[in-house]
Amino acid sequence: MKTALITGASRGIGRALALELAGRGYGLLLTARSEDQLEQLAAEVRQRYKVEAHVFAADLAAPGAAARLAEWVGAQTTELAVLVNNAGYGLWGRFEELPLAQQQNMLQLNMLLPTELTHYLLPQLRRQPKAYILNIASTAAYQAVPTLTLYAASKAFLLTFSRGLRYELRDSPVSVTCLSPGATTTDFADRAGMSAGLQEKAAKLSMTPADVARIGIEGLLAGEAEVIPGALNRISAKLTSFVPKAMTEKIAAGIYEKYLK
Repeated sequence: MKTALITGASRGIGRALALELAGRGYGLLLTARSEDQLEQLAAEVRQRYKVEAHVFAADLAAPGAAARLAEWVGAQTTELAVLVNNAGYGLWGRFEELPLAQQQNMLQLNMLLPTELTHYLLPQLRRQPKAYILNIASTAAYQAVPTLTLYAASKAFLLTFSRGLRYELRDSPVSVTCLSPGATTTDFADRAGMSAGLQEKAAKLSMTPADVARIGIEGLLAGEAEVIPGALNRISAKLTSFVPKAMTEKIAAGIYEKYLK
């Protein structure tokens, strides 16, 4: 059975991506920290879609996590056809005021985990007739975002990594896509520590995880390089190519900084 690995699969966009892939007949390898949530999701997809689903609960930011996960994947399947690098989170606040250890943890999960996991699993992906890598970035990848400085930088890394790797693999069976959602109805804002006022503002423009997942998987299977769900998100990302960087940074700061205490 064609199989997909989804990191950060227990909730939000990761969960929605898992359901979308299961609905298309893929067996699932699910990983995140919450074993209970993963087991509930695995039971749901087995019942609804009649596909296999296996769970690997772990702190993916821990040292050696990518190697242990890759070894587990190899023991579960020889038909890994989709790698979804979704695990990650954001931190809101001024760089110098946020604890360095928390920021390092975020960078480990947002950048180093997908880098390591992709390197470990590419040989298996290459053995398939057709395989896909989906890296989950953000519309923040397209510009600097004051008070989300390292988060935006980490997502810019994922976008650039995706495009460079895609070109390197152009003559292989593996296609690489970067999915960059805008505001989505997940717990991202809570975990990032955003204020209630800022969360209320974002909620007005939010898409559902199911819509983001559907658009993302459609773009992945179509072989698109970049997928930005939502017309407004696509327009704003495109505008960053034409508007001076100092202006986009000032606009972003105006949105986020005024909610800081």
